[in-house]
Amino acid sequence: MKAMSQAGFPGGVAVDPTPITAGQEITVLYNGLLDKSGADQVYLHCGLGPHRQWRDAKDLQMTGTGWGWVCTVKMPDYESRFNFCFKDSAGNWDNNNGFNWSYEVHDGSKRI
Repeated sequence: MKAMSQAGFPGGVAVDPTPITAGQEITVLYNGLLDKSGADQVYLHCGLGPHRQWRDAKDLQMTGTGWGWVCTVKMPDYESRFNFCFKDSAGNWDNNNGFNWSYEVHDGSKRI
C-alpha cells in the first residue's frame, strides 16, 4: 500500500488488485478532491451493474490514513461491474466529473 500512496494515481483513486475477480476482496484507495478539500470523513458509494443502473448501492465508511482514505470491499461471486464514487460527511461528492469509476468483475477465466 505504501507504493500506491506514493504513486500519484490518476484522479486520486486506485483499486487493488486489478483486474477484479468475482469473489475477491479488493481495496479502494482515495486521495482525490474531497480529501484535498479537507473532508473529515469520506464514504465509498458503490454498487453493481451497468452504468447508471446500480444494484445493491451502499455507502461504506472509509478509514483515514496519512495520505488519504482506504476501504476494503468483497466482490460478488458472479460477473458484474463494480461502480463507485465518493462523498464526504458534508454531502459533497466526487463522481469523476459525472462518469463515476467502473471496473469489470470477471469470473477468472477471461483475459482482460
